Amino acid sequence: MNTSISPTIAAYLQRLKLPEKYSHKGQNGKLLIIGGSELFHAASKWSLDVASKFVDMVFYSSVPSNNVLVQAAKQEFWNGLVVERENLADYIDEADCILIGPGMERSEETTKVTNKLLAKYPEKKWVIDAGALQMMSPELIPKNSIITPHAGELERLLGVVARQSLDSPAGPKLNELEPLLAKGTTVLLKGPTDYIYHRNELVTVEGGSPGMTKGGTGDVLAGVVAALFCNHDAMTAAVIGSFANKQAGEELHSKFGPLFNASDLVHAVPKALWDSFKSFKN
Repeated sequence: MNTSISPTIAAYLQRLKLPEKYSHKGQNGKLLIIGGSELFHAASKWSLDVASKFVDMVFYSSVPSNNVLVQAAKQEFWNGLVVERENLADYIDEADCILIGPGMERSEETTKVTNKLLAKYPEKKWVIDAGALQMMSPELIPKNSIITPHAGELERLLGVVARQSLDSPAGPKLNELEPLLAKGTTVLLKGPTDYIYHRNELVTVEGGSPGMTKGGTGDVLAGVVAALFCNHDAMTAAVIGSFANKQAGEELHSKFGPLFNASDLVHAVPKALWDSFKSFKN
């Protein structure tokens, strides 16, 4: 066992499900990612690329105004399927989990799309990130969902009462997140230390690198968590995803210091997780 891994993290890592020897295409996860914009055109691609390493199928749908990114994705994203907006409902039905938000702008269009989909499909597994998380109506957060806020986004959801606890080294207390946790939402609060909350449970994940302050590392995290959520429970997906992301950052830091980017992280995450998982089998 890797002695740097806490017993709590180790317990979650042992829940990691791998494809069975005789499984077939589609049995190991289908993920739909809704995101992208003309301004943040690369964000959803980081989520797409890393998720494709974990699940059998990744479907991608961008906002209607982002036709340039859609066309580019059709040419470059070979590890999944780009779907037209008019066919979105079919892929929502097919997907095991939906990630919404990477690269979406803070706009009325984002609010409209996000609120409409969350209201229409409350029973689906959702990971809500970035622009969608910033612009959605909080009361529409589905019960079986993971949200991935940074401190400012969580403050918006909880109100100014959360500010003092967000500044605390220990992070917010469970009772302070009651409005979110009461409905079964899993909260992954991103930062130098990640705090992951579900009902009456709190798991902290430390580590990472100062190089992870760069744009896109949160999109990588969202892609990993959403991919894992396809065939794991929400807390397991959030904890393992957070750990893998930070572990990859540490391994990159050991080679390059803080001089790496989100694309490097995409390629480092699978090896970091696999090496940690194998340590339990030896």
